Amino acid sequence: MHHTPPPAQSPFNKVFAMADHASSSTTGTQTQSLPPPTLPQLVSEQHVPIASNDKDTKRLIVVLSNASLETYKAAHGGRNGMKDDKYSLLNSDEHIGVMRKMNRDISDARPDITHQCLLTLLDSPINKAGRLQIYIHTAKGVLIEVSPTVRIPRTFKRFAGLMVQLLHKLSIRSTTSQEKLLKVIKNPITDHLPPNCRKVTLSFDAPVVRVRDYVADLGPKESICVFVGAMAKGNDSFADQYKDDAISISNFSLSASVACSKFCHAAEDIWDVI
Repeated sequence: MHHTPPPAQSPFNKVFAMADHASSSTTGTQTQSLPPPTLPQLVSEQHVPIASNDKDTKRLIVVLSNASLETYKAAHGGRNGMKDDKYSLLNSDEHIGVMRKMNRDISDARPDITHQCLLTLLDSPINKAGRLQIYIHTAKGVLIEVSPTVRIPRTFKRFAGLMVQLLHKLSIRSTTSQEKLLKVIKNPITDHLPPNCRKVTLSFDAPVVRVRDYVADLGPKESICVFVGAMAKGNDSFADQYKDDAISISNFSLSASVACSKFCHAAEDIWDVI
């Protein structure tokens, strides 16, 4: 008498079974089935940044303005009080309900835009040549200096954990030295810019220019500071009190990351960084 063997479970069925198990294990909680990743170990990469006492070297400065970097208390402490409080970086993927309770627009919580911009800027040849400086000015008014030697985590979850740590501790040091790779600094941004620096904002209403031509027009020792809106939507008045000029760099609406990229490429071309 022959017994028909049970049908083999396909890899797809196994995947769905695992997914069902993972989702059922989180019923009634807001935690994920996997433990959160450990915070990345920040190590300084070997670029040669512009010395703090150097006020003359021509450079590109990018300020990521109105950045959505805000912490949210995700869980309250237990016996130890504050020690057990858990914070997360407010973001539109995980905190839709929270944003609704606060009566706030979901587009206010887009820290991924800052993450994309930082990856674009820090990976660029102009940064590796030591001719780029990066600052973040959050929507809450916190000013952050980003060392050109930092290697930002590639995944958003690790980046979010890092930003929570930064906003609470006010600085993050390299794991291999005492260098502060990310630090909160005093406003206003103009206190940290070189004296001979053209401050530019991007506006869709301004005349369209080729970025390469604009950068080529700078004086021999004139640096350029570009204020890029690191937000999903909103008006472009965030740097009106600082700007010398407002330009548009495309006939199309560009993401913040692409705008950063266009300035990096233009400066690389004009300043012979290959």
